[in-house]
Amino acid sequence: MRSSTALKLILSIAVAATGMTAARAATAAPTAAAPACSDGTLVQTDSGPVCGTTGDNITNWLGIPYAAPPVAGLRWKPPARHPGWTSPLQATEPGSACPQPGDFRPGSTNEDCLKVNVRVPAGAGGKTLPVMVQLHGGGFRLGTASDGTRLAKAGQVIHVEVGYRLGIVGFLSHESLGVNAGNYGLQDQQAALGWVQRNIARFGGDPRNVTIFGPSAGGSSVCANMASPTARGLFQKGIIESGEYSSLRGVNTTWQAQDCATTLPSQSEAQRAGARFAAAVGCAGSADVAACLRNVPVQTLLDKAGNGLGPDNGTIAPIVDGKTLTMSPGEAFATGKFNKVSVIHGVARDETQTLPAETPAAYEELVRRQYGTHAPEVFKRYPLVRFPEPAAYIASRTILADANSVCPALLNDRRLAKHVPVFAYQFDDTNPPPLPFIDSTKPAGAFHVGEFSYLFHGTFPGHTTLNPNQKPFLEQLTAQWSGFARTGDPTVNGTPRWTRFSSDDENLMSLQSAGDSRMNFDVSRQHNCDFWNRLAPFTR
Repeated sequence: MRSSTALKLILSIAVAATGMTAARAATAAPTAAAPACSDGTLVQTDSGPVCGTTGDNITNWLGIPYAAPPVAGLRWKPPARHPGWTSPLQATEPGSACPQPGDFRPGSTNEDCLKVNVRVPAGAGGKTLPVMVQLHGGGFRLGTASDGTRLAKAGQVIHVEVGYRLGIVGFLSHESLGVNAGNYGLQDQQAALGWVQRNIARFGGDPRNVTIFGPSAGGSSVCANMASPTARGLFQKGIIESGEYSSLRGVNTTWQAQDCATTLPSQSEAQRAGARFAAAVGCAGSADVAACLRNVPVQTLLDKAGNGLGPDNGTIAPIVDGKTLTMSPGEAFATGKFNKVSVIHGVARDETQTLPAETPAAYEELVRRQYGTHAPEVFKRYPLVRFPEPAAYIASRTILADANSVCPALLNDRRLAKHVPVFAYQFDDTNPPPLPFIDSTKPAGAFHVGEFSYLFHGTFPGHTTLNPNQKPFLEQLTAQWSGFARTGDPTVNGTPRWTRFSSDDENLMSLQSAGDSRMNFDVSRQHNCDFWNRLAPFTR
């Protein structure tokens, strides 16, 4: 049986992929006046003037509204343009986290959360800068964006951090909410990208050179926006970090199916789930179900939605709604029906968001539960005698990583590379800066979103001074990510040559510390991908 402690370790992956300090402050009443604006920071946006703060070679504008607050009658409606303001808005503190449960930190019930942070480094010398828009992770249920100050300064990019509706508030579908109900969180992301298109030039950014990126659910957000007809033209490049993580077969035990490779719920499935949720909150018999739902307190919505895995929890992640998403991202990639942008795309070698087994008996039970009639072949390919102790843990970790992440990512590399430039990677570093969800008593290997712990080093608890092997890796990753955002090519000075993935040359960058990153040409065989990809959806 899964212990509550173990489940918390897995679920706190969301914390690792988000900015923790901002979220802690999100629901607390301010104890002091907001910092005053710095001279020379007044910018006129299309909604009104904003001012920010300057210091340490960066200027920050924090908590700028990009849409009207989605409260009262605007709950579960597409984001609306903000009515605007005339006096300068003091944009010197981050906005609130969007509504989310307090599983691992103080939650939020504040629906007025559609804000962006804009961070502009000094030293541009009048040149327009590339723009990197961070879509945070957290299973579409938790989190806020991480502070991009270091990435902006070191990479000489403008860094934009987006708050978007999460969970039941961001993704509920119900027939009373309209024929294309759901996916409000994705629509928020697109509204923020629209704001960037209209306004970022006023901050010194290039609206024709926008890269969207993010870890985990942020990576699957990139995939969703690539697949979304309504996102066309809003960005030019994407970086998908660990966007494949849903269970390939069997039982999803952490997140509702939501990633770059899985089959998302259809609108009819989502609305059936929404009907059960409406009944659970006492709205099923109402004369106006939509109005009833919009009057339910946020905390009640969060409590009834839970982790999204129960029969009455509603939809708390993306669905195929028929407008924002007309098909699952994996299907869009397989058929070539997606927004054609260049991508960096990869996963960690050993990542899993399903708990590995602790004993041989639990190993057998997990494999049979997840893979059913295919279990005998899984046992044959991953025999316990081939793994060191704790063998059950390492073997099941390896199976789950291969099945749910590494091979689905490789399959999507193949699909995407038929249409767009793809720079594929596998994160192979087994000693990155620590993240909160890692159990240090277990051999976690190269874990989920480990590269993010480098790119945003210092923003997570437990981060200390980097060791001599880690320091050059941080510099390398920063140069590769920002170099790709600048030119569409991650091969820049101070980094190894990173060649494009293609059907003739299935090469991935093996990302390793200490200057040891190199191209890997044998990922499919190493991870049994010919076997796993026969079980994947949308295989053609």
